[in-house]
Amino acid sequence: MQVLDGIKKKSFLVIGRVGMDLSPEPAGTGIEDASSMMVAMGGSSANIAAGLVKFGMQSALVTRVSDDAVGRYCLNQLGRYGVDTAHVKPIAGEFRNSLALYETRVQDHNSVIYRNGAADFQMSIEDVEAVDYSQFGALITAGTVFASEPSRSAAFRGFELAKAAGLPVIFDVDYRPYSWPSPQVAEEVLSRAGAMSDVIIANDEEFGFMAGGIDKGLAKARELAETTASIVVYKMGHLGAITFANGTETKSGIYQVEAVKPTGAGDSFMAGFIASLAEGRDLHDAVMRGSACAAIVVAKPGCAPAMPDAATLEAFLAAHPGATNPV
Repeated sequence: MQVLDGIKKKSFLVIGRVGMDLSPEPAGTGIEDASSMMVAMGGSSANIAAGLVKFGMQSALVTRVSDDAVGRYCLNQLGRYGVDTAHVKPIAGEFRNSLALYETRVQDHNSVIYRNGAADFQMSIEDVEAVDYSQFGALITAGTVFASEPSRSAAFRGFELAKAAGLPVIFDVDYRPYSWPSPQVAEEVLSRAGAMSDVIIANDEEFGFMAGGIDKGLAKARELAETTASIVVYKMGHLGAITFANGTETKSGIYQVEAVKPTGAGDSFMAGFIASLAEGRDLHDAVMRGSACAAIVVAKPGCAPAMPDAATLEAFLAAHPGATNPV
């Protein structure tokens, strides 16, 4: 499979946001009751890039950050995780980095995302055209990059340039309603991005959204696998996942853990799944390792800090020899 050839180069161009995450301490504290906060790097694309580096991959991020202390914090954090920041550029003026406040608790969980005037939405076509795509094996992005202009056009241009250079496009739909002007725009744009992608990962609600109804989501995933995508992962939360590839459908379960928060699972799944494919593991094993990464992250505070490295993942798998709840 040509897609796997690119992934096995272990060098990834990741397009999308980096931000600052704040979460009240100790665990279980509500935002309104906070007196101290844990601060960490956030943003789906940045989390994925950091997670890949933890597994020994190379990753570079393309985005814009605010020209202020928060933007510099994000740059510093990317560097600390080992993510290449050559294509992370500051944007002056009133644009600001994304800021996410989320609680380390599952019951009555609150997340508050500040995205007005987001710096990352100012990523331009010129930004993605400045990249030497021949230096990478694959392109990865998450759906929020398409939610606004000029970032939307820039991301589509990145897809075009990646495909022209022979890179597979890996797409996590990651639909966040608060980022979009309307559901209708999101459905149209995300469907277009999905049709251009070689690997698509989304949950049942997201596939249903793209298809015009949650009852049509499974058929949409199957259709994409039969027409334009080489690998499609249809995630169903606690019910596991169905993976479509090479005309086959493979069911998989999840790993049971005591979750302390619901955030970060998708980013960690992506990093673990893609890194496992890059290491030459078979598709089902890669999905299960991605699922294990998701379980590890929801059981710890933070997102990027909670993402496992290889040793942590192997220790988890040794302690959890079987997945549960297969579909």
